[in-house]
Amino acid sequence: MSAPHTRAGAGLVSRSVASCFLFKFPPSSKPLVALFRRSGKVSTYRHCLAPISGSVEKTDASPTAAVWRELNEETTLTPSHIDLFRKGKPYSFADESVGRIWTVHPFAFRLKSEEDEKRIQIDWEHEGWEWRDPHEVTDAEGFGGVPFLAKSLRRVWFEMDLGEERGKILRDGLLALQKDHESGARQLASKALDVFRQLVALGEGEDVGTWWRNARFSAWHLWKNGRESMGAAVLSVLVRSLAIIEQEIRPPPATGPMSRDTLEKVSRRLAEYADERTKAIDGVWKSFSSFLQRTRQGDNADPIRILTLSSSSTILECLRRASTETSLNLDVRILESRPLFDGVSMASKLASALCETPSGESGAGKHPVKLTLYSDASAAVASKDVDLVLLGADLIDGQGSVSNKTGSLPAVLSARHVSPAAQVVVLAEREKILPLPAHEPDLDEQNDPGELTQAWAGDPSLRSAALALTTGDGSGDGSGKGQGMAEMEVEVKNPYFEWVPPDLIDLYLFEDGETTPAEVAEQTEKLREQVDRLFAED
Repeated sequence: MSAPHTRAGAGLVSRSVASCFLFKFPPSSKPLVALFRRSGKVSTYRHCLAPISGSVEKTDASPTAAVWRELNEETTLTPSHIDLFRKGKPYSFADESVGRIWTVHPFAFRLKSEEDEKRIQIDWEHEGWEWRDPHEVTDAEGFGGVPFLAKSLRRVWFEMDLGEERGKILRDGLLALQKDHESGARQLASKALDVFRQLVALGEGEDVGTWWRNARFSAWHLWKNGRESMGAAVLSVLVRSLAIIEQEIRPPPATGPMSRDTLEKVSRRLAEYADERTKAIDGVWKSFSSFLQRTRQGDNADPIRILTLSSSSTILECLRRASTETSLNLDVRILESRPLFDGVSMASKLASALCETPSGESGAGKHPVKLTLYSDASAAVASKDVDLVLLGADLIDGQGSVSNKTGSLPAVLSARHVSPAAQVVVLAEREKILPLPAHEPDLDEQNDPGELTQAWAGDPSLRSAALALTTGDGSGDGSGKGQGMAEMEVEVKNPYFEWVPPDLIDLYLFEDGETTPAEVAEQTEKLREQVDRLFAED
């Protein structure tokens, strides 16, 4: 539990703490949160009710890594027994009675099954634990909790502040975003905006200050607890939405109860913004079309050979328009993009769109489109003689690095080696630019290894190997470590995203034209200022 620390203020020691609230969701009763009673052996807050908590060490990659470590040390639970449910917005407070300035990083986890509750084994730091209704937890002295226990809980259990109706909308919306492994970042942002519009349409009669705080609180959760690895577009959309709302409620006097008239104005402005977003693809296409025309000037009828992957709605639409609205000869090569075969899906959609295009439309039928699917492993073969590698983007950081579907970096490196003259072009909307540090461990989304092993198990010759790798001793815990395997541990990884550095990218095409890394950095700084202001504490 000891951690490096610094002196702050009047001799107080600053310490960063990861706090975990463990939930269970009984099928026939309300959700319950586990509170652990600290033992008499700990250095602070002896015998008080608390979440599982511990210092964020220098050796921890992030507060998220720290909380997983603390959970295992203090309860023996592992990812086989619990899921990360929600992250809460960090906050700080000073407690002179213990000489500390605490920075608290709240988290919520949930048990995967009723059986997993039996696996909880507390260590010396606790003398017992109990299940409580989260709505009954308070910061009153008589409750017996650590300082700001309820405040930390509210950061992850937003139902306490938002109320039943809005809490359900946000809860269901987050679940839909978390489970959506088909939509691209732009589509995911549209869904997040739909949820946000539902939330801010409610609250008539509520104090304007409280309503505004809840709106920003909801937006933060949609960004952080939906799909943060694809959260740049979500964040950009929500920041723009909050700025729109601010124009309606901030002119003095911005006090008193929220009126129906103001709610209707907010809803109308956000609906207009949602419609406006749909036009961004027209701008991206215009930028891409100009680029293609420069690539093939004059009567050059040679095909433009394009390599791409995954299922970017932006790339799909641009390729469809290039095929139907120009007379360019296209040779499109698409990598299959395992494990969900997103590339196969995009190829199918593109083929269907081209088949449905009437032959009389401009550009249609002048040159057939050659469409070829390749396995991910044959990226180098698919790269032979390509002119362009087209990448979508889930995130673009301030230096111009692009986070995209795994396989993007091998595709780029293959093309650089096999076809050195090929250009690497990113097609994206500006809302994909992330105004915060992007290379953080928490953005490295890990997904169900079963998506990989299910494919192996479908082959009789691989079935036994898949079973051994995923269960070890047959327990099904996914560790790959069991009886007779004490000296070996096997882990199956299923990452969805990887980074392509800016020195491997030739061009960024946004809705307003070509963009340089320096221009990306400039936009990043402006967005960062907005994020800092809108999500600041009241």
